[in-house]
Amino acid sequence: MLQFIPFSQKNLPILLVLVMNLFAVPFTYSQRKEIDKVVAQVGDNVILLSDIQSQKIQALQAGVELKPEFECEMLEELLYQELLINQAKLDSLVISDQQVDAEMENRIRVIENQIGSRQKMEEFYGKSITQIKDEFRNVIKDQLLSQEMERQITADISVSPKEVAAFFKTIPEDSIPLINSKLSFQQIVFYPEITKEDKKLAYNKLLEIRTAIMSGKSFETQARIHSMDPGSAPLGGKITASRGMMVPKFEATVFSLKPGEVSEIFETTYGYHIVKLIERKGDDYTCTHILIIPEFNTESLALGAAKIDSCYDLLRKNLITWNDAVTKFSNDGPTMHNKGIITNPITGEQNWSMEDLNQVDQQIYLLTNTLEVGQISSPSFYVDPMERKQGMRIVRLLERTEPHRANLKDDYTLIQRAAENDKKQKIIKKWVQGKIGNAYIRIDESFSSCTFKNQWIAK
Repeated sequence: MLQFIPFSQKNLPILLVLVMNLFAVPFTYSQRKEIDKVVAQVGDNVILLSDIQSQKIQALQAGVELKPEFECEMLEELLYQELLINQAKLDSLVISDQQVDAEMENRIRVIENQIGSRQKMEEFYGKSITQIKDEFRNVIKDQLLSQEMERQITADISVSPKEVAAFFKTIPEDSIPLINSKLSFQQIVFYPEITKEDKKLAYNKLLEIRTAIMSGKSFETQARIHSMDPGSAPLGGKITASRGMMVPKFEATVFSLKPGEVSEIFETTYGYHIVKLIERKGDDYTCTHILIIPEFNTESLALGAAKIDSCYDLLRKNLITWNDAVTKFSNDGPTMHNKGIITNPITGEQNWSMEDLNQVDQQIYLLTNTLEVGQISSPSFYVDPMERKQGMRIVRLLERTEPHRANLKDDYTLIQRAAENDKKQKIIKKWVQGKIGNAYIRIDESFSSCTFKNQWIAK
C-alpha cells in the first residue's frame, strides 16, 4: 500500500524480476548521458530519471502492459525509499560491512541460480563478480538502511483478535481471496547407523579415486563417474562460489590450495571430499569437487527396515499413538521433537501448497495423495534433501483443506498477517506525513501532474 508496486511482478519472467529487484541493470554511457536528469531530491539524495526509465524499459521488454501512472508510482516509491534512508542517516543507524557482504552474496546466488552459473552472470552484466560487488555495494547498503529504518518504525506493531475480526469485516465480500488446497504432514524417519566400517569404505573408495587422479586420470571424468554430489557431478564436479557459500571445512581447504592443486581427503557433515582449485580471485573461486557419502551396510539396512516395519505395524493396529511412535522410533532431528510435523522451509509454516511441495519434496504428495486425514503411508526409502542422508520413513497426512473463500476459522493466521500489514501501512503513512515537512524535498516540474498518495510538496 505504501510500498508501492508499480507493475504486477507476478507477470514478469522470474529472471527479469530478480534482476530488477536485486541489481538495477546499468545503462550504457550513451544512454545515461541522453536521459539522465535529476527528477527529485530528498535531503542530499537525488533520484535520476534513468532510475525510473531503467525499470520502465525492463518491464516493457518483459511484455508488461504499463499503466499511464507507472512513472508517477515509481517516483513515489523512490521518494519513500530516500526518505527512509535520509532519516536512517539522521538517526545514525549502522549497517555493517558484514551485513552488506552477506546480503550481496545472497542476491548474487539467487540470480546465479536463475541464470545458470556465475560465469553467465558475469557475461550478462559484462563485469566480473568482484566488479559487480564493488558497483552495487553502496546500493545494497542504502537498501538495508531503508529496510532497517522501516523495521524500526513498525517494530512494536501487533494486532489483537478483535482487530483481526474487525479488519476482516472491512473486506468486501467479492474481494475475499480464494484459498487453494493446503496440506500438512508428519513423518517418522529412521536413519540406519553409519558404522566406522561404512566410513572406512567410503574413505578408501575416495582414496582410490584420488590416487588415480594423481596418476594422470582426469579429475572431471572421475567426478562424473563417482561423485555423489548431484549438483556438481554432471558438470565434472565444477563449483563456482564465493567465501561464505560452502561449509567452513570445504572453504578452508579451497583457500589453502594453489591453482591446479588437488587437496588431501577431508571430511564434512556431508561425507568425504577432495577438491581441485581451478581459479581464485579475491573471495571468488572455481574448483572441481568429488564427494563420497558413507552408506550404511546391508546389516544396518536390514535392522533399520525391521525397526520401521515394527513401527508401522504398531500404528496400523492402533497399539501405539502417533506421538509415542515419533518419540520411540524417529531419529530425524528437525521433526522428532515436534510430533513429526514437517515445516515448510519456504514459508516457515506447517501448511504446504502444491507449488511448495513440487519444489521441496514431491514424494510426500505421491505417498499421501490417496490417504484420508490421519492415515499413514507404508514405509518407504527416503533421502534427506538437505544433508542427503538415507533412511526410511512413514508419512502421516495431518490435514488437507479444500479450496475455499478465506474465513476467520480456517485461515486466521493468513488474515492476521494481512491485518498486521494493513496496520503497518497506516503507521508508515502517518510517519511519512510527519517526516515530509522536516526534510528537504524537491520534485521536477515534469512530474507536477502526478497524483501522489502523499503530499510530498507543500501547496
